[in-house]
This record gives sequence, structure tokens and C-alpha cells, in this order.
Amino acid sequence: MNAADLLAGDATGIAEAVRSGAVSAAAVTETVLARIARLNPALNAFTDVTADRARAEAASLDARIEAGEDPGPLAGVPVAVKNLFDIAGLPTRAGSLINRDRAPAAADGVLLQRLSRAGAVLVGGLNMGEYAYDFTGENAHDGACRNPHDPARMSGGSSSGCGSATAAGLAPVSLGSDTNGSIRVPSSLCGIFGLKPTYGRLTRHGSFPFCDSLDHLGPFARSVRDLALTFDLLQGPAEGDHACAGRPVEPSSPTLGRGIEGLRIAAAGGYFARGGLPVAHEAVERAATALGTGRVVEVPGAALGRAAAYIITNAESAAFHLQRLRTRAGDFDPDTRDRFLAGAMLPAAWYVQAQRVRRWYHDQVMALFREVDVLLAPATPCPAPLVGQKTMVLDGVELPVRPHLGLFTQPISCIGLPVCAVPMARPGELPIGIQVIAAPWREDLCLRVAAELERLGVARAPLAGD
Repeated sequence: MNAADLLAGDATGIAEAVRSGAVSAAAVTETVLARIARLNPALNAFTDVTADRARAEAASLDARIEAGEDPGPLAGVPVAVKNLFDIAGLPTRAGSLINRDRAPAAADGVLLQRLSRAGAVLVGGLNMGEYAYDFTGENAHDGACRNPHDPARMSGGSSSGCGSATAAGLAPVSLGSDTNGSIRVPSSLCGIFGLKPTYGRLTRHGSFPFCDSLDHLGPFARSVRDLALTFDLLQGPAEGDHACAGRPVEPSSPTLGRGIEGLRIAAAGGYFARGGLPVAHEAVERAATALGTGRVVEVPGAALGRAAAYIITNAESAAFHLQRLRTRAGDFDPDTRDRFLAGAMLPAAWYVQAQRVRRWYHDQVMALFREVDVLLAPATPCPAPLVGQKTMVLDGVELPVRPHLGLFTQPISCIGLPVCAVPMARPGELPIGIQVIAAPWREDLCLRVAAELERLGVARAPLAGD
């Protein structure tokens, strides 16, 4: 079996081939390292390639398989993580210049440990927006991460390397973070699946924070079965993160085949039905049609929820970085620094009021979920802008690109709902995705709807970069 052909498929297929002995983990690893060496100079998805570690892990897996052991459901699958995850032996840079002075991490982050125990092979750390405060993927220190469907275009951020590497087959599974949309934006712009779980579902221990009350970690993949399998492996209680709910593992993979019978699915109207380019709203309409629903519901308070998310993000992140702002202001990307400085000067009353609005908005949406099970909404207002592009026109108004890529994601992050980003572009089009949104702890419903769209051939995540 050819390892290169396997990389054109999904992670589950790679693991099945490695576990059966049809291909060695070493062969898969060498093939993906060669692919990284060929494509990454143009994409700039990786900031660190852990080739020696990957080869050692692959050799260990092959020895275990030869000895008759089962090395796990991700046996031999190359994975990579946003460089805000701790990787043993490397400083956790979080896309910054300042963090490069940190001591190397003593251990992998908890979620990376869980993937390794399942047989995954780490191939590197991935580019990201500085301190995760970014939607574009343009890093002032490491350079812009580029979209493998068109390297002249943005990959989206802040989990930019995740979107680019997974879409290009450099890491069939990757791990990123999402505070206001940093999993869903690159998933949409790069044409892959991504999952932002419920706030508190997955531990953040062993990752560098951005905004404590909004930070989520989650996976990227090119198939729903990979996304669900990875999510299931990441679940479970863990020490070290006060926000981790400590829920037991609630497997989603066994539910993927159930389809959508009995689910009350609606498109999100109002705020979510305007503001984007026609292609963004048409993607939602195509998904709704494929799923057999014509229902449209208003999401009350979405604009206020987005405004609250802005203030909370600005205030909490500024407080976290205050000492760095005082001592090393010149070492920040000026755009990031200025947003932190603005947050540091926000009146406390604004933050308190934003939290009140957040609670009110949460209650409105929870009432809506008594009437529907799943909501469909655009993921981004447009396909990927050009690298370096500063403004775009939406609804006839020229707006800055950086904040408005999160137009549709921020209101969902604000209240911690689970969301699956689903790629909806047709052949020949630039990628664009939708959000499949459910009530807290119902990631299984998001994934079931995504799987149905994939089964119907409406959702697709083609390999890019060749």
C-alpha cells in the first residue's frame, strides 16, 4: 500500500492500514515529512518540524505492532498542534517573539498526550496569530501562513497553521484553539472540518491562554469520522484547568450513522442571514435544502453577544498580558499590542456590563434550544481574502478584514456553544464553510448533521496543495 495515497485520504484510513501491517508507521512518517519539506516553504504552516521525534515514535509503533500489540486508534497518524500547545523540549511560543525566551516545556500538553497514547505521531508545531489575537493568519514574527487552495490568500486565524496543514495533508489531524472563532475561521477559509466543543468540555492544561472565560481547544480534520474519533480521544476529566467540567467521556463516533431523523434543524436568520457575501449565505441555504429543512429562526441578541465578546476578550487578555506590556511592549506585533493596550484602558463598568449581557444572551439562546436541536449559520462572511488585504466590502460598506472575519463566529463563542465547522464549497470555488451549532454538551448532534452533509456529498474537504 502506498503511503502517499493514504495521505490523500483520512486519518482513520491511515490508522487502519498501519494497524493491519499494510504499511508501516515509518513509511507514513517519512512520506509526510517529505510532503512538509516540499509544501511548507510556500505555505509557512509549520514553525517547528519535530522530525526526530516523529521518526522515533513511528519506529516504536512499528515495533509494538510487530510484537502483536494494538498501538491505538490513531496508530501512525501524523498530527501537529498550534504552537500554543506545550511540546516537550520546545518553548511554547504562542505565536509571539517574547515567549521564545521561555524555558522549553517539560511535558506535552494534556490533549497532545492523549493523542500520543492513541498512537498518533507528532510532526510539529504550527504557525498562529500572535497570542491567538487574530483572524487572518498573518504573523509579524513568523510570517503569514498561506492557504493551500491559493497561496496568495489567507489561511485564517488564529489557528492558521492548523487550517493550512490539515487541508494540505501535512497533518491529517491537528489541534488548535478557538476564543472567538479561531477554529471555525481557518476551517472555513481552508475547506476542512473543525470542532469547537462546549466551553469546559476539553481541558486546556498545557496550553498558553488568551482569554480565560472564552478559550476552547479542539480538533481539525478532513473527514467527520476523523473529527469525531479525535474528539472522543480528547475527552475526559483532567487536573490543571479550573474551567474543565470534568465530564466523563461521551463518545460521539457511535452516533454518526444515526442520520438526522427526529432532529429539529433550522437556519439562523436575522443577524446571521445578512452581512456576508452571497456565497456565505448560499452555503447555508444549500445545507438546509440538503437536510430537508426550510425553517428559519431568529437568534435573539446575537449582535449584543458579539459586542460583549469583544469587550470581554479585550479586557481579560489585556489583564493577562499587562506585565509583558509594561516591560516588553516593543516586542509585540504593533497591531496586537495596540489591542491589548486598548483593553487595559477599558472601564471596569464596561466589563461588568458585558458579562451581564452575556448572561442575558445565554438565557435567550437556551430558550431557543427548547424549540430546535441544531442551528445552521455561516462560518465566515466571505472566502479567504488576499494576504495583506486590509479591508473588504460587506453589504456595500468597506470594513476592516481582521475583526470582521469573526462576524458570525463571535456570537457563538460568547456563550460557549459546541459548533462543527463544515466545508461547503463546490468544485472550482474557493472554500467556505458553515457552522452547525447545538446546545451545550451536544457535540454529537453537530457531528451527526456534519456527517449527513458529508454523506450527501454536499460537504467536502478535498486535499489541497498538489
